Amino acid sequence: MAQLKPVRALAVTSGKGGVGKSNISVNLAMALCALGRQTLLFDADMSLANVDVLLGLQPRYNLSHVLSGERTLEEVLVEAPGGLKVIPASSGIQRMSDLSVTEQGGIIRAFSEFNQDFDYLIVDTAAGTSNSVVNFVRACQDIIVVLCDEPTSLTDAYAFIKLLSRDYGIYRFQIVANMVQNAQQAQALFDKLCRGADRYLDVALAFLGFIPYDNCLRRAVQRQSAVLQAFPQSAASHAFHQLAQRVDNMPMGMENGGQLAFFVERLIQSGLGHANPVL
Repeated sequence: MAQLKPVRALAVTSGKGGVGKSNISVNLAMALCALGRQTLLFDADMSLANVDVLLGLQPRYNLSHVLSGERTLEEVLVEAPGGLKVIPASSGIQRMSDLSVTEQGGIIRAFSEFNQDFDYLIVDTAAGTSNSVVNFVRACQDIIVVLCDEPTSLTDAYAFIKLLSRDYGIYRFQIVANMVQNAQQAQALFDKLCRGADRYLDVALAFLGFIPYDNCLRRAVQRQSAVLQAFPQSAASHAFHQLAQRVDNMPMGMENGGQLAFFVERLIQSGLGHANPVL
């Protein structure tokens, strides 16, 4: 374990569904791989998994088999195109949507059993503000909130940021605008969120970047492929490469609030984290 480097865990979340969060998770993870970074993508939507569908994967095992004790986390790992590694979740299993806090903590701890080197863990959360979403987000060092130009997207993102800051002392958030026409629309969307946050919340929001509306994204989904693989010269692909570069240039942060974290032992040994479990 002493020879394994710390892993930077980033939660990709939104507050609501339908904003393209999973697409951003998949393509950001693949763009990080293209930078030569060893990247693990965790589908944390426990009962409505879609990362495997977006990538055209057909995993034999998934997270439900880990919780049942049939397989280890490493045994359910699936290789995706571009060198990306994926931990698939289950789909249509009611029990997976009702995991106890102890079971959620067990999943987070299980990541420490990996004997592989990773630079990044991308955690694609479920939509909403359920207990499992909050706990998986809190176990990451950085939180990326995805917005699109819809009133419900703004209000739900604001509500989720408010919840995390008020109840859990998390104050740093990275914002990504998705499905926008241009940089001006993306900046305007970010500014709208900032106006409410600056007035009522004690948080620090940073504009990480934007993904333009691009028909190639829809066509890539239909092909069950990442847009970086299906349409590497598209505007969306270029935007994802830029987003990955910005993520890679961010300074390594501390885990939020000192809670149980993904790959926590590696963080502790590197001097970047400390253990103070709350799960």
